[in-house]
Amino acid sequence: MSEDCTLVFDIGKTHVKLQVLDADLNPIAEAKGKNKISHSQPYPQADVDGIWHWLTTTLKAWDLSADISGIVVTTHGATAALIGNSAKHENGLILPVLDYEYNKIDEFAEQYTQLRPAFSESCSPVLPAGLNLGRQLYWLSQSYPAEFSKVSYILMYPQYWAWRLTGVCCTEVSSLGCHTDLWAPDIKDYSSLVDKLQWRGLLGELSPAWSEVGTIQSGVAVLTGLNPNCKVYAGVHDSNASYLRYLRSQNEQPFTVISSGTWTIMMSSGSSLASLDEHKDMLANVDVLGNPVPCARFMGGREYESICAKLGADVGQNNSAQALQFVLEQHYMVTPDFSGGNGPFGGLVPTINAPASSQYAQAIATVYCALMIDYQLSQLNAQGTIYIEGAFLQNSLMCQLIAQLRAPQTVLLSTD
Repeated sequence: MSEDCTLVFDIGKTHVKLQVLDADLNPIAEAKGKNKISHSQPYPQADVDGIWHWLTTTLKAWDLSADISGIVVTTHGATAALIGNSAKHENGLILPVLDYEYNKIDEFAEQYTQLRPAFSESCSPVLPAGLNLGRQLYWLSQSYPAEFSKVSYILMYPQYWAWRLTGVCCTEVSSLGCHTDLWAPDIKDYSSLVDKLQWRGLLGELSPAWSEVGTIQSGVAVLTGLNPNCKVYAGVHDSNASYLRYLRSQNEQPFTVISSGTWTIMMSSGSSLASLDEHKDMLANVDVLGNPVPCARFMGGREYESICAKLGADVGQNNSAQALQFVLEQHYMVTPDFSGGNGPFGGLVPTINAPASSQYAQAIATVYCALMIDYQLSQLNAQGTIYIEGAFLQNSLMCQLIAQLRAPQTVLLSTD
């Protein structure tokens, strides 16, 4: 086998995944595991030690690990690691990596509101729980001042894993620009919040997502069976990774990407920042080149699962065209919010106008998510071809509904 394979290490909110690509970028091996939140003290946290153990043991068991010449890390957003030279653990953490869904970080909310940049500066709306990374970090700095004073670097989540592999610190713009309050897209620099709190030195210098951070540490090579010369790249925010392939191929024609998973994120190249409504979970992400990308979001995967569960089904049950047609004819429906405060209707009390029957649960959830996607695309005034990526590709009926709702736009499905 050629020693020119690339490993993609993908940490989503619900799953962790590995995929090996050959020199022609064809997948030749993969593995998938659960990403579980640890409820250890002092607060709910990412199970970084569990993820590290899964990563290293999976790679060690693969015969092809020695043929991997490069590693790219991609992760969900709104997450950072606080590392320091005085850390007592191998994971380098001064404080555990806070779970962004932890909703008890409002103790210093009033002070933070006075510090955070306006939407016009950051394109980052006020979001619930810890979805604004700046709010997380401020809460940690005020709740654990002694520990926070020992922090040497604030690493975005992809770059934390690059550091675990190489021992080299860096930061990257697509994670910094993901509703963090830390970035000002217009000037392509840190926001006023960073300078007010004197965090610029902790965040470090920017590296492009594709830049080589370094080679893996010798101890990592022993743990994993990877080639000691294996390179690690800076890494990228997951939805921006989905967006990048189209950014490179569309020749400046407008297009829209629906990136689906726990979150469903609509990213529209042809939309204006002026179309963004900060009260409807609309924002600007930042692509790997540092340019703002108008976006709208809701917790599609999470809400789909929640609707199915409330109607007595699980997401593995069959979804049929007959059930979907019946649901439409009977006007069965549910209304938001099934996510606990996210999306364009975050905070509304959800309603269910349907029998509590597992027979139609999948169809009802399918209609709900298709309508939410259509609504958010209209809010964005999305232009051009629409590309669907991620988990909702497995639901062909939903993709067909989206195509009907968005006519005359063309809707294409990723072959990944």
